[in-house]
Amino acid sequence: MRGVILDCDSLGPDDLDFSALHNLPVTWTIYGNCPDSEVIERIGDAEIVMTNKTAVNALTLSQTPNLKLITLPATGTNVVDLEAAKELGVVVCNAVNYGTASVVQHVWSLILALTTNLQSYHRDVMDGSWAESGSFCLLEYPVRELEGKTLGIVGAGDLGKGVAKIAQAFGMQVIYAALSGRTYTDDLPRVELNRLLPMVDILSLHCPFTPQTKNLISSSELALMKDSALLINTARGPLIDEPALKQALINGEIAGAGLDVLSVEPPVEGNVLIDSAVPNLIITPHSAWIAVESRQRLIGQMVENISAFLDGKALRKVN
Repeated sequence: MRGVILDCDSLGPDDLDFSALHNLPVTWTIYGNCPDSEVIERIGDAEIVMTNKTAVNALTLSQTPNLKLITLPATGTNVVDLEAAKELGVVVCNAVNYGTASVVQHVWSLILALTTNLQSYHRDVMDGSWAESGSFCLLEYPVRELEGKTLGIVGAGDLGKGVAKIAQAFGMQVIYAALSGRTYTDDLPRVELNRLLPMVDILSLHCPFTPQTKNLISSSELALMKDSALLINTARGPLIDEPALKQALINGEIAGAGLDVLSVEPPVEGNVLIDSAVPNLIITPHSAWIAVESRQRLIGQMVENISAFLDGKALRKVN
């Protein structure tokens, strides 16, 4: 059986163990990346395809009749036309819960960096401000304790609950947002979003991007937040109205923001938030998930998906 990996470079540098993948009864052709114009040719007569960010659309599926399985080293499935795959009998599987520990860790890295003004104090050390101050310490930027503060969480999946667990260890109160149009059957403490926003010291987003959650946080929501509040987003960029966030930060409507995602990635044509005039903003390049352990779990789940398929079963099937 022949398999193709279309964009192996998206899984990172050469720090992963692919031996379990090579031990499968599959002959692999591996590409670092794949231009859209070459997807059909590179899949060719393969029965199995692994793709992370390279799109497999209806046209590609119609031109690759041997294809039987697409396995995605990601949770999101938008790179594959699921309906077309289903109609053609192509099984599509994904990965789940592989990066929870890594993302939760990253969320708290952003929160701690903002609450301690870590970047500002580091800069003052490196540019000589501390040495020139004549003082044993600098007190130029506010530092706040987390104990006793309130964390609002939008999204109560594994990521949201993982962030909540750490918050409780810091002695924080955790309240989850109740979004309009949703029915909840759990017993988690929930407050309708617009009522929650004035209550929180930190708001962390962990919900999917859907038409209903686009610009979930815009100018009207930001105006409801405390001027001392922080906004954290490691979910999806379009959850936040980026021009509105820029103005809120410049105007001091909120105290800071930590983002691991933007509306367009990579921001090849720039982004309104990538501007040195925007204060108290940390942006990381969609790297919350990239701990080596998380990426190795992805490989493990791909092996499991393929092994199940070869045994006539479907694991983590999404279509």
